Amino acid sequence: MKDTREEMLMLKDGFYTALGTPVDEDGNLVERSLVKHIEDQIEAGASGLLLMGSMGIEPYIKQSQYGKIAKVAADTVRGRCSLFVGAMDNSVWRVKERMNSIGEANIDGIVVTTPYYNISPSKDIVAYFKAIADTSRYPVYLYDLPGVTKMKISLDIVSSIIDDSRFAGIKSGDLLLNKQIIKQYSARPDFSVLFSTLDLFDVAYHYGIAKNLDGMFSCTPKNAMDCYKYFAEGSIELGSKCLENIISLRNVFATHGIFPSFTVAMNLLGYEGSFGPDYMGKVGAEAREHITNKMKEIGEI
Repeated sequence: MKDTREEMLMLKDGFYTALGTPVDEDGNLVERSLVKHIEDQIEAGASGLLLMGSMGIEPYIKQSQYGKIAKVAADTVRGRCSLFVGAMDNSVWRVKERMNSIGEANIDGIVVTTPYYNISPSKDIVAYFKAIADTSRYPVYLYDLPGVTKMKISLDIVSSIIDDSRFAGIKSGDLLLNKQIIKQYSARPDFSVLFSTLDLFDVAYHYGIAKNLDGMFSCTPKNAMDCYKYFAEGSIELGSKCLENIISLRNVFATHGIFPSFTVAMNLLGYEGSFGPDYMGKVGAEAREHITNKMKEIGEI
């Protein structure tokens, strides 16, 4: 018997961090590292945390570790901010298995992409989302990630689920889609829109889209905290400078490989473990120095 909450969580404005997932060489959770990571994000003022999203390597996480990771995170957060858990996969069966392993953990929702192995018509995507909602004890958030899944979540898909109270929001980097949802579905203020194109966060904020989610906040908590403090105060120019710092680090990552570079940055912040898929190698000494210097330059270390 599912126990989806009757009243949806009204999400606060601010930055939402897609957490990294620290694992050892066997793919097992480094628990103390995740706990420290979460505590630091809460101290930095994150409005919410997405556990095991794309930056948190959800598709790569072993099934034996998935439920443990969710439970450790829930026990650490203890309701101090919103906590969402990624459950993207290629069948309702597999998503259900993921959700069942969570048990009764205190989380605020599950986040699901479209299935990403085959391209499917919109009607099948809607059926997929609704079937997951049928099995979930938690509110469901859509995750628009067409660069990975090959399937864009369109306004028509959102329109097909928006009257279903089991769906609580969407994470998308499509600024137009975000604006359309906010404009057309004002009758559902509890349906949250989280914008996720880092380069346009200041632009989105100008348009009133003030819930922004990204994995780069994991390794830039100081800049994220200052960025959204300035945004909230109306100092968009100062906030944008902090955002530019975050983007500049992201660009360094892109030069050397996102996940290997992300691991270096997280280790520099004191978080043990690997933060990328097991088949990706480590960066060399020159790249490590480049990342270290950039982290110093933007004030994170």
